[in-house]
Amino acid sequence: QVQLVESGGGLVQPGGSLRLSCAASGSIFSINVMGWYRQAPGKQRELVATIDSSTNYADSVKGRFTISRDNAKSTVFLQMNSLKPEDTAVYYCNVGGQIVSYATLRTFDSWGQGTQVTVSS
Repeated sequence: QVQLVESGGGLVQPGGSLRLSCAASGSIFSINVMGWYRQAPGKQRELVATIDSSTNYADSVKGRFTISRDNAKSTVFLQMNSLKPEDTAVYYCNVGGQIVSYATLRTFDSWGQGTQVTVSS
């Protein structure tokens, strides 16, 4: 099993910054892709950014958000700058890879519990 623990959300004024973190733990053999998604009230969950061998960003956050990862700590970060009210949402991390289970490798795709980001004056 893989557990994801997110932190770093909160309330920030427009133009401000926040840094989200998501640490994965468990019988992880390898991690392929790590990413962040968000869901605003009344809207579908949408991709924010992903990172594997390269990075990928939603157009709405390009130039403002930066995704990075610490492979040694199985942790993914999302640095969010120049925040706007429309960035308000619950942010979820997502991690995919392989775990060791009963001496075999199985793929996993896990989600964090979500962290609230509110951008408001």
